[in-house]
Amino acid sequence: MKCLLLGMWTWVLLILMESGRSMGCLEEERNALLNIKAAFNRSCALSWRNSHGFYDLSWGNSHGDCCGWQPVKCDNTTSRVTQLYLHGAAQCRRLILSRWLGWEIEESRPWVIDTTLFLPLEELQVLDLSVNSLSDLNGTLHLKKLKRLDLSSNYLQRVPSLYKQTSMEAQNLSSSQLEGVNLEVLDLKGNNLVNDALTGITRITSLKALNISYCEWDAPSKLLEGLCGLRNLEELDISYNHIWGALPPCLCNLTSLRRFDVYNNSFSGAIPSCLLYNLKSLEYIDFSRNAFEGSFSLTSLASNSNLEELYLRDNQNSLEVNTEEPTWFPSFQLKVFFLSNCVLNKDANGIIPSFLKEQHDLRWLDLSHNGMTGNFPHWLLDNNVNLDYLGLRGNNLSGVFHLPSNLTHVNMSMLDVSTNHIDSELPSWIGSVLPNLGDLNLSNNLLKGRIPSSMGNMKSLSTLDLSNNGFTGEIPETLANNCTSLHQLILSGNKLQGQMLPRNCHLSSLQFLYLENNHFTGDISPGILNSPYLTVLDVNNNSLSGTLPNWVGDIQYLSVLTLSNNLLGGPLPLSFCNLSNLLLLDLSSNNIGPNIPPCANVSVIKFLHLANDMLTGHFPNFLSGASLIITLDLRHNSLSGEIPNWIGSLPNLKVLLMQGNNFEGSIPLDLCLLKNMTILDLSNNSLSGKIPPCLKDLTFGNNRISPNSSTALHDWGDSSQGFVYVLEEVSFRTKKRVESYKGNILKLMSGVDLSQNNLTGFIPPEVGHLSELRALNLSHNHLIGPIPKTFSNLKNVESLDLSYNGLTGPIPPQLTELCALSEFRVGHNNLSGRTPDRKNQFGTFDEASYEGNPLLCGTPLTSCDYSNHEQETPPSLHHTKDDDSWREAFLCSFAGSYVVAFLGVVLFLYLNSYYQNVLFELVCKLIQSFLQ
Repeated sequence: MKCLLLGMWTWVLLILMESGRSMGCLEEERNALLNIKAAFNRSCALSWRNSHGFYDLSWGNSHGDCCGWQPVKCDNTTSRVTQLYLHGAAQCRRLILSRWLGWEIEESRPWVIDTTLFLPLEELQVLDLSVNSLSDLNGTLHLKKLKRLDLSSNYLQRVPSLYKQTSMEAQNLSSSQLEGVNLEVLDLKGNNLVNDALTGITRITSLKALNISYCEWDAPSKLLEGLCGLRNLEELDISYNHIWGALPPCLCNLTSLRRFDVYNNSFSGAIPSCLLYNLKSLEYIDFSRNAFEGSFSLTSLASNSNLEELYLRDNQNSLEVNTEEPTWFPSFQLKVFFLSNCVLNKDANGIIPSFLKEQHDLRWLDLSHNGMTGNFPHWLLDNNVNLDYLGLRGNNLSGVFHLPSNLTHVNMSMLDVSTNHIDSELPSWIGSVLPNLGDLNLSNNLLKGRIPSSMGNMKSLSTLDLSNNGFTGEIPETLANNCTSLHQLILSGNKLQGQMLPRNCHLSSLQFLYLENNHFTGDISPGILNSPYLTVLDVNNNSLSGTLPNWVGDIQYLSVLTLSNNLLGGPLPLSFCNLSNLLLLDLSSNNIGPNIPPCANVSVIKFLHLANDMLTGHFPNFLSGASLIITLDLRHNSLSGEIPNWIGSLPNLKVLLMQGNNFEGSIPLDLCLLKNMTILDLSNNSLSGKIPPCLKDLTFGNNRISPNSSTALHDWGDSSQGFVYVLEEVSFRTKKRVESYKGNILKLMSGVDLSQNNLTGFIPPEVGHLSELRALNLSHNHLIGPIPKTFSNLKNVESLDLSYNGLTGPIPPQLTELCALSEFRVGHNNLSGRTPDRKNQFGTFDEASYEGNPLLCGTPLTSCDYSNHEQETPPSLHHTKDDDSWREAFLCSFAGSYVVAFLGVVLFLYLNSYYQNVLFELVCKLIQSFLQ
């Protein structure tokens, strides 16, 4: 009977609860939500000040149950609103017509919301206002039940007021005035916090989780001391800021802390040992990407039994980390351990941390760039069957690459042991031990032997990098047939031979294929056609022969094709014109020619290298359509004729290399329109005329420092096709040798080489205004006149060669101010006077820099002092007072003789009428011819 009555009452209560629930939310809360919605909609309208793109929140109307609205959550019993999610509600967007890209999106401007709108929501526990462009909250957000507040990704500078203030309390609050504040989670990630932003936070003693990451907060670490009073704090994230100074030791008082993240700041000094010794509850620690220094011992973590993730990487190689203590027995089992770019176990010869032998639950382990020594630690694989990622890159590990043959690591997805000294063969069973491996990097070791055929069992393999080792033999057919998920194959820098790819390969997902610097022979393999998404094909420096096949035009996504330094020959096929996506083409150092098909599609090409081929005829006219081209290399061909004027219509051209052809005529003035030029090489041609003074208008490196340059060199690597810029390499002769420039070095290089031509006239003083120029070579021409004094402005020049010309006058003494100069050559001219003082770099130049100028004297040439120390002129100009008397007598006698001869001619003509008539007719004819 009692059970029956209890059941009846239960049903009654359920019915009553359901009936109460069906009544819907309270009227005042529905109205409050509608007012909040209207405020968000008004912010959108005010942003655009018109109706275009007006954005209306899709939830809610004046009737119905507000608990059913999408962003609202209510209590099932009371129907009071407890959660409100307005993430991105005010990010009102409209589409506008862009000048270049068609339609693009604009977002709303910062705005302020009135906190009184939320007052009726008295039971609100969770409020999400993230990603709403809020710059402030107007008023006090007084919600007694609020536990979680998300204000991330706005424009807030300070923490909004979260508690009720009386008029007397408004200026100075204390902890006793925080009655009713129960906030536990505060997310301010991605705002614009100012230095005193933590003032409001430090009073919220109920906080358990605080996120102030990604706030671009540039502040001293002392300001963090205010957080030390938050004794209930369990999670603290201050990553991705610019906080500098030492970590406050008072943070050691946060004994409830479970998660502590200071990643990517500017913290310096030592890591307080008490921070780890006192905080026994820590589960997650990230000290990475700071500037910590001094020594740090992991023994301070010995009793942290809850620790699962520890990140200590990229601290500028200044932090000494010690893991070796004989009495240390860690009580934790790590799942993630990242320790890289540190000085590891300095006093123990950089051994691999031995405590890892007791770790059996590792999932992610990275020990890269620590200078570790010893053999490859195969026991890490033996002990951790759940290991997902193992990174040992950039150490000094050696010996055998041993893998346990009796285990199968089905969870392993990434293995990186690159840049070590491992000198064995790969175990033949590698594909069976690591069947699900996605990324394998063993590059830059001393591995040898054949590539194991068992790699064909790695069906999930996406990236395989075995470059710069000593592998021999051919690419296994099993690898080429079975690894259909392979996205990137890098086998460059080995001794592989045979066909570049098996004919029947089925690498259907392959996009990047790097096979350069091997011994591949034969034709270009048609197996490439089975990789329809191929984007990069790099087979430089092999022994491929034959011609470029006609089917090459069928690789429609090909963006990079580099086949330099092979034995390819003949003309390019017409199908080459179908390659409409080429960004980089390098066919240099082959026998390709005599021309390129005029239909070649160069509309998007950025880098074109055709040096050391068999090209003939005039400058290729199809290049007039290469409006995006950055590098053009036509060196050492047999091209002739004049440089076309339309070359000035290539606005992005930065590197122009035409050395060793037969170009003639003058340097076109249109060349001065190439405002972004950094390297110009027109040497070893038959160019004539004068050096255009307008060359001063070219940047030659100045675009690196110009904030307004849209095509500056620092933008090379900011493209979505960043891999193209990584591959780009330019050769340029400077300092008597040819240097190759790539990557960041290429961005810094600038130079002009006009040597070995037939240029005449004076060197334009304007050339001295190219202040960023690093190399200038005008040698082996017919230039005359003085060396411009403006050359003292070439503050960055490292190589200056003006030899083998007809330059005259003294060497400007101001050139000694060129402190970057390492090569200086003015030999074989007609320069005179003293050599520059032996100071700065000029103290390093020997006689070869000045030879062939007989009127030059001074160190390191012959001394200018022949009679006394006051003499300043060379022997050829040495004279005395007797010489001056003799010179005056000579000049007087010469003038007298000239006057006598002139009078004699006049007297002769006066006395002889016949010669008078002859002279008169001759003068008349000369006048008539001049007038015509």
